[in-house]
Amino acid sequence: MRNILNICRRELYSYFVSPIAWVLLTIFSLLSGGFTTLITVAFVKASLEGQMTGQQTPMNLNEQVIGPLFSNMAVVSLFLIPLISMRLFAEEKRQGTIELLITSPVHDLEIIIGKWLSAVIMYAALLGVLLLDYIFLFVYGQPDWRPVATGFLGIFLQGACLLSLGTFISSLTRNQIVAGAVGFALALLLWILNWTTSFGNSGTVQFVNYLSIVSHFDGFVRGVIDTKDVVYYLSMIFLGLFLTSRSLESLRWRA
Repeated sequence: MRNILNICRRELYSYFVSPIAWVLLTIFSLLSGGFTTLITVAFVKASLEGQMTGQQTPMNLNEQVIGPLFSNMAVVSLFLIPLISMRLFAEEKRQGTIELLITSPVHDLEIIIGKWLSAVIMYAALLGVLLLDYIFLFVYGQPDWRPVATGFLGIFLQGACLLSLGTFISSLTRNQIVAGAVGFALALLLWILNWTTSFGNSGTVQFVNYLSIVSHFDGFVRGVIDTKDVVYYLSMIFLGLFLTSRSLESLRWRA
């Protein structure tokens, strides 16, 4: 555990002494603030128009503000998560320190978990910015806290899942740009797999839809925690870290 924390601390330090963390936080802050403002203004405008015209259509803050905001920020995360994970091992290879790392008296699993954990903490810092936006909604509105809590759990698990896969991709190349591009392509692929539902309801379509990260995220936004969704994300995290361990093992043999 001590080695994991040391590696995690080292990676976090490298994030914040470089422009990476500050650029990501700035981008995420601007986008989350912009989406929050636009969606909230549209909600207030629709509510006022309904009162002026005498329409009795119920307005739901959770369904019309919180749900869409989570969905939009999940899409934003697709672009930012590869930027977090792309440097984890690719930078070590570029600097020539990967051989020193894998031949040190530290287990491969400790290296992998330490680096992945630092990326997860960096991602959690971005979600902390989003939490500030939701605090204002609670100050000026009365949303149900449960969909907010489950929504944060869902978007966190989704990010941890993509970061584990991004960690594996980063271990395959020494070029950060390649790692980031392939990581984004894989995240986008997992995102659009649920589009296959338009081709029918066969067993193959259902299986492909199950692999989509969107299919397992929607329930969290609605305030529902389904065991199969949690198992999916945890399984994908395990898969990404397992593949990374195999990649490091091959590097160790070559070293």
